[in-house]
Amino acid sequence: MKRDLLVVIKGAGEMATGVAWRLHKSHIRVLMTETHKPLAVRRAVSFCEAVYEGRMTVEGVEAILIKHPDEITKAWENSQIPLLIDPKLKIMNNIKPDILVEATLSKRNTGIYINDAPLVIALGPGYNAGQNAHLVVETNRGHHLGRIFESGYAQTNTGVPGTISGFSLERILRAPADGIFETKFVLGDSVDSGQVVATVASEPVVAQIPGILRGFIRSGMRVKSGLKVGDIDPRGDRGYVKTISEKARAIGGSVLECICRKYND
Repeated sequence: MKRDLLVVIKGAGEMATGVAWRLHKSHIRVLMTETHKPLAVRRAVSFCEAVYEGRMTVEGVEAILIKHPDEITKAWENSQIPLLIDPKLKIMNNIKPDILVEATLSKRNTGIYINDAPLVIALGPGYNAGQNAHLVVETNRGHHLGRIFESGYAQTNTGVPGTISGFSLERILRAPADGIFETKFVLGDSVDSGQVVATVASEPVVAQIPGILRGFIRSGMRVKSGLKVGDIDPRGDRGYVKTISEKARAIGGSVLECICRKYND
């Protein structure tokens, strides 16, 4: 494979991080972009936390927040992944990546076009392979997770989270109202069924099952009613909190395959 490839990844949440981590480990240069206030749930494995902390390390790979495109090369030289606050991808006016990965998992087209880069890869629904993007990667858990589409769409959003230890919808914590999300709990804390773990506009966010808080948005964030604000893992293993999930690893592997298909010389 060409050693000088440049990949721009739009988004730096959990799945985007799994992609960036795998590409970085494969010695491919990566630049990530994010919004000013990302709302990642699985914050311990999301490079977007660098927006708030200045830097974020996931399984030994560090992303660093940069303020200007001139800082990109220095980050690469330090074996870091540069992350730029640039939700509209204005950086594309300055650099011409070989690959663009739409990894926001917005489940809709966020303004990405097939001619934005020699290889445009989109994750999940909202994109038509061969029209909006060159390739689309399936992100829905199940038999087709990680499948690469050269034409057509990934599965539409089911609204049903994957099952872990027999629990699906029960695992997810959602905002009961519009307002400010407030909690004293932290990632990795144990919770019981029926326990109030947070509030939004004084309305309680209640755990439906016992387990470990594998994901939790930052306290103080403004949210909309129904937004996913947390994720309970019924397996109770705190080691899962800070490690990349099998889903993110699978999607990262598929993106790497997409790149190998085009740049295999």
